Amino acid sequence: MSDVPQTQARPDAGVQAREWSPDELGAAFERQRRAFLAEGPPSLAVRRDRLDRLILLLTENAQEFGEAMDADFGHRPASVSTLTDITGILLDIEIIRRRLGAWSRPKRPLAALRPFGLAAKVERVPLGVVGVIGPWNFPLGLVAQPAAAALAGGNRVMVKFSEITPRTGALFAAKVAEFFGPDEMIVVTGGSEAGATFSALAFDHLFFTGSPKVGALVAQAAGKNLVPVTLELGGKNPVVVAEGADVAVAAEKTMAGRLMNGGQVCLCPEVVYVPEPVQEQFLTRALWRAREIWESEDGPVSIVNDANFARVCALVEDARAKGAEVHEAVPGAVPDAASRRIPPVVVTGVTADMDIDSEEIFGPVLMMRTYRSMREVVEDVAGRPSPLAAYWFGPRGEDFAEFTARTRFGGMTVDDIALHVAVPGLPFGGVGQSGSGAYHGRAGFDTFTHARSTVRTRLGISMGEALNPPFTQTRGISPDRMLAKLAQAARRRVFGRGKS
Repeated sequence: MSDVPQTQARPDAGVQAREWSPDELGAAFERQRRAFLAEGPPSLAVRRDRLDRLILLLTENAQEFGEAMDADFGHRPASVSTLTDITGILLDIEIIRRRLGAWSRPKRPLAALRPFGLAAKVERVPLGVVGVIGPWNFPLGLVAQPAAAALAGGNRVMVKFSEITPRTGALFAAKVAEFFGPDEMIVVTGGSEAGATFSALAFDHLFFTGSPKVGALVAQAAGKNLVPVTLELGGKNPVVVAEGADVAVAAEKTMAGRLMNGGQVCLCPEVVYVPEPVQEQFLTRALWRAREIWESEDGPVSIVNDANFARVCALVEDARAKGAEVHEAVPGAVPDAASRRIPPVVVTGVTADMDIDSEEIFGPVLMMRTYRSMREVVEDVAGRPSPLAAYWFGPRGEDFAEFTARTRFGGMTVDDIALHVAVPGLPFGGVGQSGSGAYHGRAGFDTFTHARSTVRTRLGISMGEALNPPFTQTRGISPDRMLAKLAQAARRRVFGRGKS
């Protein structure tokens, strides 16, 4: 990879997403706001109908969406797009639809207090108008899935589609307009200016999937209107190959996971920690698997655009120039700017001064580090920003317990890669630098609804009376006596019965 070709403009580089003006965005938002206030919370039948229309939109146009994503990427097999952006998310939508009635049913806690005249109810109510900002790596699936959860919650939805995949965005916008009224769901396209205006709208909730850098800007813009934000970001996802693991299996699965979607997945492994005695075995097997994928009939997914192609190449060359060793899966193959394909490599000897050590790669490049004790791994992972995912291969004994207890990450798969995001119904989200909030299944429904409490009382006391003089006693209840009893109970728990 030492001779990296200069990036070239592709014949289709002039295709751009339609830029929505601030006035258009404001008008679309106000239309949805008025419709929500006029209708109020939609019935379960209306919500299910909206989910069914979204399912039809995706299934009846699957081939067109696959062709659009293939064109946007330069090369992306239809099977990849169908599995990741359509079939994979439909399972989650079906679960939401099936359980929507149970999730929406009011809960009645504090049943033991009802005979004393106190009754409580908790309802899940819609938020209002929800904004969804999508990424380019799974351009359809990662807007349709949160949009489905928002619709299930009874909200109106505005989607900001990534400008990096303009054909898919234009097609999705057109199909949404066929299946939904603009006061139900609408798709917005455009570049950074439209994105900035979109982020600053006074949504009732804003959902963003993308990089931590852009996520910080989105959260800052939303914060000016006190809009709550769910951030689904990424990070340097670690893989730990424990002592006693099947090294060959771990190497093959890790490399296959690294090359998913051309390495352009927020859940892709970034760095693998391998015991020193088996490093050569792991490296050899990983490179073999990478070469097998590279030489397959469909070939690897292309890097999405020239800018990202150049960025990934630059990360590898920076590491090489600063002393890292770059192990090529396909000896002699070099990155091709015309097709935007980068031969997969494994990089060893990475140091802190290399850009690849801290920047998310988002390409077919895997870093490998060796270790002698699990403490080394734990201290390295715990000392970095929390990743979106962590992976573990091997026995789940004391080392596994230490790793999971002392490190933070959004979710984990054991003995495979990214499986936890594919199991329908499980909550998915990051923590710290990798995001905040969650969705999928019940977590998505809860994200886009508000838990509203209502209390009815026939008690003989009043909050207003309790908070007005005289304070010594209110309807036979002494605040001082209550405080003394609570303090006594706390002392017993802290110091033990009979001590003070």
